[in-house]
Amino acid sequence: MYLRRISRRRKDGSEVAYFQLARKVRDAHGRPRDEILYHFGRAEAVGEDQLRRLVRSIGRFLAPDERTRLGAELEGLGSDLRVEQSAAFGGAYVLDRLWRRLGLDRVLGELLAARAYGSAVERLLFAMVASRALAPRSKLALERWVGRKVAIPGLAAVAVHNLYRAMDFLVEHGEELQKAVFFSTASLLNLEVDLLFLDTTSVYVEIEDEDDDGLRRFGHSKDHRPDRPQVVVALAVTREGLPVRCWTPPGNTADAGIVEGVQRDLAGWRLNRVVWVMDRGMAGRSQRAALQRGGGHVIVGEKLRAGS
Repeated sequence: MYLRRISRRRKDGSEVAYFQLARKVRDAHGRPRDEILYHFGRAEAVGEDQLRRLVRSIGRFLAPDERTRLGAELEGLGSDLRVEQSAAFGGAYVLDRLWRRLGLDRVLGELLAARAYGSAVERLLFAMVASRALAPRSKLALERWVGRKVAIPGLAAVAVHNLYRAMDFLVEHGEELQKAVFFSTASLLNLEVDLLFLDTTSVYVEIEDEDDDGLRRFGHSKDHRPDRPQVVVALAVTREGLPVRCWTPPGNTADAGIVEGVQRDLAGWRLNRVVWVMDRGMAGRSQRAALQRGGGHVIVGEKLRAGS
């Protein structure tokens, strides 16, 4: 495929030039011929700037080093440039600005001030969040992603063992971080926290045995996998669907047994008077009393034939 310039001589002796996009093909007898793909019109009507834009548009589909070399030639910088490395930056930059706007770098910095980590834990946690948002992958794959595929501000490379250490820190300070994230989001988006929805689900793991610390247990599987141990995930969200906090109790925890822990954990958040919305699995008398201790109200789903 190529761009060609053809000329036609008119009756008055003047010459008119045209630009065409063409390619070489073979006819039924195997003879090469030109096939016109597009007529750009008269050459004087196609300016140099238009041709440059066309070249840049085509260049988007080339390899990074070829694209850089082409751009250098268009700018008159020569063709001896060589690309050593390229990485995406836009998505990580936007997420990093939001991360700082929510104050997560400050909160993590305060929690890490008393610790002597040899790695940038705050940046490692941000890299895992950015990966989950931009290109979900395993912790091991993050070693190849950071620095090679994407440029993370303040983090040139990662090692997988440092990621696991950062996750240990995340579990240790999960409550403080979830509280900081929620209140920063509520302030930024001016959220109304007068109605909270609470529900649970179960997540099974591909291991046949329960663990020693009691988190991975056999229980009522909502994934219909009673042959596998599981953990329970509880989530409270606002009316807009934004998370307030999540919990991961052992896999044999019943829905009704989660309510008191939820009320206890959120008691110090000073959410004022809220209305809790739950399904009938959490409708026990003691569970309703636990949620109403702070002066709140409860809306619980019931079967129509069983309602009073």
